[in-house]
Amino acid sequence: MSHDLIGPHDRSEPDKISVEMLSGWILEFGRLVTAQKEQLNALDAAIGDADHGTNLARGFHAVTAELELTPQADPGALLDHVGRTVVSKVGGAAGPLFGTFFLYLGEAVGNDPGLDSRRFARGLRAGLAGVVARGSAEAGDKTMYDALAPAIDAIEAAALAHHELPDVLRAGLRAAESGRDATIGMLARKGRASYLGERSVGHQDPGATSATLLFTALTLI
Repeated sequence: MSHDLIGPHDRSEPDKISVEMLSGWILEFGRLVTAQKEQLNALDAAIGDADHGTNLARGFHAVTAELELTPQADPGALLDHVGRTVVSKVGGAAGPLFGTFFLYLGEAVGNDPGLDSRRFARGLRAGLAGVVARGSAEAGDKTMYDALAPAIDAIEAAALAHHELPDVLRAGLRAAESGRDATIGMLARKGRASYLGERSVGHQDPGATSATLLFTALTLI
């Protein structure tokens, strides 16, 4: 992956996640949601308003523009800036949920310029807590939680086992993908999809799908 905003990554400390790598993560996520915008809209059309991909792509286009204009010096400042931009620019339910995730993550990791995987995992756990506080989701509700929670569990376990950073991040992606796929058989209990009752079964949740792209992007930094 290459972005003009990001210089070469320093791998002299292989377990460290720099602010440049976090910037790359955000930019790569924006690229992925833009590339998969129509797929996300199609998933949302089955159980929602058919605009999940459009909202995310538009919002993260704004995030990318903000980062190009105002690069951030430390992880906490970067993630706080991203969270505030997402809340203000992404429409629908996705804006408050994704924005809150980044805001809580940023607050948890603080201004340490070189996060290790264990501290990053704790930050992700805080981000998940923000999503729960905002949306009151639980496992099995057929929401983004069903991809986020298992991914963060897997990242935390791999980090605590002192696995190398790429392996930690790949473990998160595998768990997110499994959680996303499991939403197909779930009955929606939150949001607009819950109004469909049994008709929501058989459809992959768009929020869990876009949340999985967060972990896809992490494996590409």
